Amino acid sequence: MTIQTTRLSDPAVRAFVTAVNNHDREGFMALLAPGATMADDGSDRDLADWTDREIFSSHGHLEVDRESDGGRSIVARYRNDTWGEMRTRWTFTVDDDGRISRFETGQA
Repeated sequence: MTIQTTRLSDPAVRAFVTAVNNHDREGFMALLAPGATMADDGSDRDLADWTDREIFSSHGHLEVDRESDGGRSIVARYRNDTWGEMRTRWTFTVDDDGRISRFETGQA
């Protein structure tokens, strides 16, 4: 069962999912702390290149199935034009200003 985006517990994660699903690159980048990092399947990636390829140029979309760790970890069905749909996990590190300093994703 999908959790509505507006019901996600953590405000930064809620904004992240909203920006991805609305293809809002500016809003997405504004959520990230300076120097933010990310990893995909355990390997660090170039955040700007990865998000362009895997989210924005390929119409990425998240449907969250469950959350844990106060909303900072989610399991979601993620789809884009490149890979189709897959079950993924996402974990977020949020700084004191409420901005995302790191996220990690991979197949669940």
